[in-house]
Amino acid sequence: MAVSHQHLKTGTSRADDLPGDCPENRHSTAPDRAGRPEPCGHQRAHITDSLFHGGGYATPASRRIFCDQCRLQRWLRVEAALTSCQERLGMVAPDTAAQVARACEPGRIDLAALAPEFRRTGHSLVPLLRGLEEACEGASGEMVHLGATTQDIQDTAQSLEMREVLTEVDAGVRTMAAVLADLAVEHRESLMPGRTHGQPALPITFGLKVAGWLDELLRHAERLGQLRPRVLTAQLSGGVGTMAGFGGRGRELLEMFATDLELSVPVVGWHAARDRVAEFGTALAMLTGTLARIADEIRVLSRPEVGEVSEGWEYGRVGSSTMPHKRNPERSAQVVLLARLARSHAALGIESMVQEHERDSRGLRMEWVAVADVSHYTLAALGTLNEVLCGLQVDSGRMAANARDAAESLCTEAVMLALTPSIGRQSAHTLVYELSQRAQSECTRLRDCLLADTTVTALLRATDVDALLEPSRYLGEARELTDLSVDRAREWLAATRPAEPSPSGAALAEGPLS
Repeated sequence: MAVSHQHLKTGTSRADDLPGDCPENRHSTAPDRAGRPEPCGHQRAHITDSLFHGGGYATPASRRIFCDQCRLQRWLRVEAALTSCQERLGMVAPDTAAQVARACEPGRIDLAALAPEFRRTGHSLVPLLRGLEEACEGASGEMVHLGATTQDIQDTAQSLEMREVLTEVDAGVRTMAAVLADLAVEHRESLMPGRTHGQPALPITFGLKVAGWLDELLRHAERLGQLRPRVLTAQLSGGVGTMAGFGGRGRELLEMFATDLELSVPVVGWHAARDRVAEFGTALAMLTGTLARIADEIRVLSRPEVGEVSEGWEYGRVGSSTMPHKRNPERSAQVVLLARLARSHAALGIESMVQEHERDSRGLRMEWVAVADVSHYTLAALGTLNEVLCGLQVDSGRMAANARDAAESLCTEAVMLALTPSIGRQSAHTLVYELSQRAQSECTRLRDCLLADTTVTALLRATDVDALLEPSRYLGEARELTDLSVDRAREWLAATRPAEPSPSGAALAEGPLS
């Protein structure tokens, strides 16, 4: 039977990927026989599925990974892998694996037709197993799922899902690292005010600001690489973790099974130990925290009174329904929103760690929400921020002008340190503090207050004061630090290969399962 679900046919564009394009999801407004409007035909109403707004909360890749039928197809892939390993160990009859593998190929089972059985049985896997048994030739279907429990299959498939997500995240992080490195180099000399607690602090370069973002991003890349062997783990330990259903060959079977699926081998079963899944969600939430920090900085620096950066703006975008002039930093704001959503759903993963006895569906089913949604939001945030960064408009002239306008506020440390060798650091701080407060209270220039003070003029000439109040002369090692961050990033990009893509729903449709 042909597969009707769009995700299992071919790769799709963002517009094509929206669930409203699936025939079974089309909205119906035709009246029924009594003349009343038919209810909406959509079976799902999550924001990530919205035909109109879903593109801001998910990506085509994340939808393919977590769509219903791709998920069930992934479960079939795991069942086929299990039977293949059992045949090689002599646990099932010869040719059983080939029969099961054929039955598991996309299109052999009408997955959509199983929906009533899922509702009737109330079980998350049995209807699929029955469909698989019917699709198998001869008696091979009788040997499907031998010794395994539902969670063995679903946890293993969830590890495959998380691997696909991490592959997509890796691609987005690599793109962002390359863009940030180029941006840091381009603005290595771009003077701007450094700000702490929302106020002018010391001079900085935009290149160093970007280098800080880049360095933080690389730490996430390192963490995501480190968690792969811990998190991407097979599950095959039977009903309560004893492997009793595998005839004494459970450990051997598990190692072969995990190797075939390119997953790690756990020491013991982890049906109730959900730290792996919690770590996955937490790592993604941490990444989105950094993305939000970058996006929010762009949002703040784009205020007209600051005017140092702005999102790229295409003619036709609309900022307001009533104020025609508005150019809101909507995409940066969306990244901050997505990060908040990711953090809230990562917390569900931590909640799911509290499990009763050897298995507890109250926590497990929470992961079905948490893993999918934190992945949607993370990938959407990565894609959106990459769009912003690639089109970012940087006004280095405005940055320099803002720095010089605030020069006397930005350079008090320079004056203090120039006085320190003669009068000591504490006395210098007190003196410059008093003069700075006087200048602000009396709305006069700090330069005038400095040159009117006898202690200052005994140690510094007017030309010295002018030089100390020039922000471009007090950048410290900003350029060298920028170079260090960029060099490290480019070395990492050159030394590491992009993660190999894992079979997605689209890829699974292209050939038989192995």
